[in-house]
Amino acid sequence: MEEKVKSGKEILDDFFGNIDKIENVDPKVAQILNELYKDGKLTDTNVKNGLQTLRETDVDKD
Repeated sequence: MEEKVKSGKEILDDFFGNIDKIENVDPKVAQILNELYKDGKLTDTNVKNGLQTLRETDVDKD
């Protein structure tokens, strides 16, 4: 019986598709990372900018 090996892209698709289900992962952070991955814009700069925007949004709510 032959077992199918997932490609790197399939592994990443699964990971980012289910990142919000990982214990202790903030849903808003998961959403930002998932959207950046889907858009092909998952870079350190875009992640930093997304997290900064999230921080500013949360501070404004207080």
